[in-house]
Amino acid sequence: MTSTELPVRPARPVRGPVPRAGARRGSAFGTGTNLTLGGSRLTRALALGALAVFAAVWLLPLLWALLTSFKSERDASDPGHWFWPGSGFTLDGFRTVIERGDLPLWMFNSLLISTAVTVVTVLVSAMAGYAFSRTLFTGRRWLFAVTVAAVLVPQQVLIVPWFRQMLALGLIDTYAAVILPQTVMPMMVFILKRHFDSVPRELEEAARLDGAGHWRVFWSIVLPLSRPMLAAVAIFVFITAWNNFLWPFVSTSDPALMTLPVGITSVKDAYGVQYAQTMASAVLAALPLVLVFMLFQRHIVKSVATTGLGGQ
Repeated sequence: MTSTELPVRPARPVRGPVPRAGARRGSAFGTGTNLTLGGSRLTRALALGALAVFAAVWLLPLLWALLTSFKSERDASDPGHWFWPGSGFTLDGFRTVIERGDLPLWMFNSLLISTAVTVVTVLVSAMAGYAFSRTLFTGRRWLFAVTVAAVLVPQQVLIVPWFRQMLALGLIDTYAAVILPQTVMPMMVFILKRHFDSVPRELEEAARLDGAGHWRVFWSIVLPLSRPMLAAVAIFVFITAWNNFLWPFVSTSDPALMTLPVGITSVKDAYGVQYAQTMASAVLAALPLVLVFMLFQRHIVKSVATTGLGGQ
């Protein structure tokens, strides 16, 4: 061996099993085992069977309510025809609800109020969440702690203070009285704050080098990156505002301002509980929510995936 040659160290033998060609990459612990349902077919079959049972248990009351809404009052109150009507299906329940109430007006009021509550809540919560996530100011931690603590306060406790405040402002029996108190949702501030914490700061720093301020960064960079989360929050807020009964019932006495949940309760009969009419009212009230969820469900799934809640 000459002075310019270097000794070659022998290669060490590879310990452990050699991965096979075509094996899946990224599986749990390199074994290809699915941690959610297990690796065997029996485990997957049992898990899927359990999910099917839970889905059936959840869907059965909805199916019963839908079938009851198309029954006559006699069949709806007959235990012998709890599932299939003896005299066939009918639209009398829907016809009675529509004739005895002002359903188009109630639908319009609910749509207007729910849309206004959604827009204001998402905008205010997004600005508050961004301020808590990206800015530093005196009392920031204490104010955020108060916001988180406000999540534990039920809205029923705030009914009297809200009513006195709206009365002092002269807003009773107006759309503003129904909309403004419902826009206070600390939970949405907390959710959006946690989401903004996960947005890379490098994107904002690059914009600040170009002279962008807080508002420009928030409006042009952060909000477009947060569309899936904003859509999910908007859907949850819309559903909450649409189903809200207590505050619209307390804050207004004008029939022209009735929302759908409040208006449906005014449709009553002198002969006691009318099950077919009640279920028809519930179906009519839930139909817009089903349509909204079907149109925007992909945004909910995408928001869960991007935030890591789906095990990503």
